[in-house]
Amino acid sequence: MSAPKKIAHIGIAVKSLEKTLPFYTEQLGLELVGTEIVESEQVQVAFLKVGESHIELLEPLSDESPIAKFMEKRGEGIHHIAFDVDDVTGRLATLKEQGVPLIHEIPKAGAHDALIGFLHPKAANGVLYELCQYPKES
Repeated sequence: MSAPKKIAHIGIAVKSLEKTLPFYTEQLGLELVGTEIVESEQVQVAFLKVGESHIELLEPLSDESPIAKFMEKRGEGIHHIAFDVDDVTGRLATLKEQGVPLIHEIPKAGAHDALIGFLHPKAANGVLYELCQYPKES
């Protein structure tokens, strides 16, 4: 299994995209690439370009959203680090075989039409990692 290609994004939990975005766009000067609602995670996401990676701001759409539950416990801040990988299904299967605790054993739909899967934070000393497989560009 090859190493991840790059850090795809760093996910940051926020209460309000509207209130948070100006800091990233005006003060930090990052380019807002777009926003998207990700139903599977019950969040609205804003993507900000940083070199070949992104900052992903995550606003919960309901109290049942994993991001809302995260913020109840820890407040706003870094939520996860996402790696760009070639075969998320194969990686999750291999990690499961190796006894790595997973949140998702089977990939699910994520932003940008990616297939995603999360490793459980207890696998990595409290860090939540996401694996992302993006559609092939034609």
